[in-house]
Amino acid sequence: MDPVIIAGAGPVGLTLALALARQEVPTVVLDEGPGKDEPRLARTVVLREDTTALLERLTGVPLTEVGVRWAGWRSMRRKQVMRAISFGESDPAPLHLAQHTLTGVLRSALEAEPRARIAVDSRLDGLEQEPGGVTAHTRGPKGTWWRGSYLVGCDGPRSTVRKIQDIRFPGRTAVERHAVAALRTELPWPGEALLQRMPPWRTSGPSAGEITGRPLPEGVWRLDWLLPPGKDLVTPELLVNRVRETLAGWAGGTTPPYELLDTGVHTVHHRLARRWRAGRVFLAGDAAHLLGAVGTQGLDEGLRDADNLAWKLALAWHHGPHETLLDSYQAERRAVVASRLRTADQVLPLLRGGAGLRAYVPGTARGHDALLTEGHLGRGPLGEPGKYTGSPLAPRHLEAEVPVDTPPGAPVTDVRVTAEDGSFVQLRDRLGRGALLVVLIAPGTGVWERRHWVSAGIMPRLVAAVSALPHTAELLVAEEYPGAAAHTVLLVRPDGHLVTALGGVRPADLYAAAEAVVGGAAKSDDPAGPATP
Repeated sequence: MDPVIIAGAGPVGLTLALALARQEVPTVVLDEGPGKDEPRLARTVVLREDTTALLERLTGVPLTEVGVRWAGWRSMRRKQVMRAISFGESDPAPLHLAQHTLTGVLRSALEAEPRARIAVDSRLDGLEQEPGGVTAHTRGPKGTWWRGSYLVGCDGPRSTVRKIQDIRFPGRTAVERHAVAALRTELPWPGEALLQRMPPWRTSGPSAGEITGRPLPEGVWRLDWLLPPGKDLVTPELLVNRVRETLAGWAGGTTPPYELLDTGVHTVHHRLARRWRAGRVFLAGDAAHLLGAVGTQGLDEGLRDADNLAWKLALAWHHGPHETLLDSYQAERRAVVASRLRTADQVLPLLRGGAGLRAYVPGTARGHDALLTEGHLGRGPLGEPGKYTGSPLAPRHLEAEVPVDTPPGAPVTDVRVTAEDGSFVQLRDRLGRGALLVVLIAPGTGVWERRHWVSAGIMPRLVAAVSALPHTAELLVAEEYPGAAAHTVLLVRPDGHLVTALGGVRPADLYAAAEAVVGGAAKSDDPAGPATP
């Protein structure tokens, strides 16, 4: 069968290619560039715990070796500390690194994959699809025709794939603008990220509002200044003045030594593609959505797109068309991103609308701080991983379903489990292999060797039920799971979202849930299907 074609060699496209390669699906990544990103320290990414774990699992590289986990978070209004958070094992910090560094890690991992190919200097300029596959044309020194089973457009905000498919991309332009500087210096809060609102050294004017500082490796900091609405030119002199006055304000009056390494202007747009699937063509990442106001991170959502789509494409590639399964990519991911955009659009007028509301509502300043903290730290409606509530893959009418602390459709909690070979691993380490995960909650099993309990009690019945499922599944055992009673059985998707929790071994319900989550029985009709409305 033909490979999956991925247009775009940014973090989302490379992640999708790696995720497909791990599930034995060949890919061709069309890279319009020369194969190496320009180093830009003013262009960075902030990753949450789930997306960091995804990338580390795919690349095998601990990203803390190339990035920085913040020691804490500090938010201030004028001179007052509004919130101070220290991160730890139970509250992991976001990870901050340069985007070109992340792309380099992903490229290195993909180049070691025999099923993946990166075609450099290959800019997509044509695309056709028919019932049996897709054909793409690239121009450039290595321009040629490419044949694929599916094509995924990960080619950014100006996506050629989206334009060829005539998919509208409505939304709002320039909802925020930030001046950005990367510099090497020492700040009073080593390793801590900070948000300074209404700094006392800028007492008036629309640009007085907000500065963000985030540490990078080797003593480098990225500083962002929220700019007033409009298209005023950000000159080098303006940026240097901002750097000097900000560092002096934080240092108590005298500008400390610093080395300016890179500058830029970051403009945030809010847009959402009308469709994410057109037959055998899909959109992901910035080609499908743009967001990033109030500290939220668009790359996080792009990586979650890749994680969601990879196992569905892999199943269709290996076992034939599952139209409900492929359609669910848009249904699940677009709903999550649309909700995120709605939330950001609702809070922006409150946060950026001046002091009028604050004058009448006690505690509003702290409420604003809480909203900004959620955005920057990936929490709450602005930042936490989405729940696929109402997914077309959700099973219906399971008699044995029981509640646990994780609702169906939400990401599971990472707990220690015993694998089929008797080894102890984290649940998150078993994701992304294309298999469903069946997790039995069995207190006390961790203190005994697997051979002592694998054939005892309910285990033989559960083993038989798992082997009879309509899709490959791996059986794991955990001593505990938040909110789960003994002998609860969890069914988990390959991307780590909970399908259901059952009270005991219920073969019929387990089978029905597994069949629903893979889109029902495969059909042998037109694999492309109609374009999703």
